[in-house]
Amino acid sequence: MAIGRYPGIVIDCPDPGALARFYAAMLDWKVDESPGWANIRADYGQCISFQEVAAYTPPAWPAQTIPQQMHLDVLVDDLDEAEAALVALGATRHEHQPSDAFRVLLDPAGHPFCLCLT
Repeated sequence: MAIGRYPGIVIDCPDPGALARFYAAMLDWKVDESPGWANIRADYGQCISFQEVAAYTPPAWPAQTIPQQMHLDVLVDDLDEAEAALVALGATRHEHQPSDAFRVLLDPAGHPFCLCLT
């Protein structure tokens, strides 16, 4: 018997609303914001939450002096098109790209995430 339906993911950041809007635009999910907190939710129920951390320090990936804290792999059909769309939303391409098989970007709070071909 399952006790819960979906695992929750909570991401620390300096501005929960801004980061939630970024990921909601990427995934086409709905945003719900409150002071210091924001959620994005898929139509089928999966949720990612964002919490405000006043002294937030972004990860220093690929070094581990400040660990990456989390990362998401996002499946896409075309790496170049997905990268361009996400850069327009506020992501940046990381200078370190360990493989041609996927693309490493940073969200607006500095968390690395990967674009992977479907």
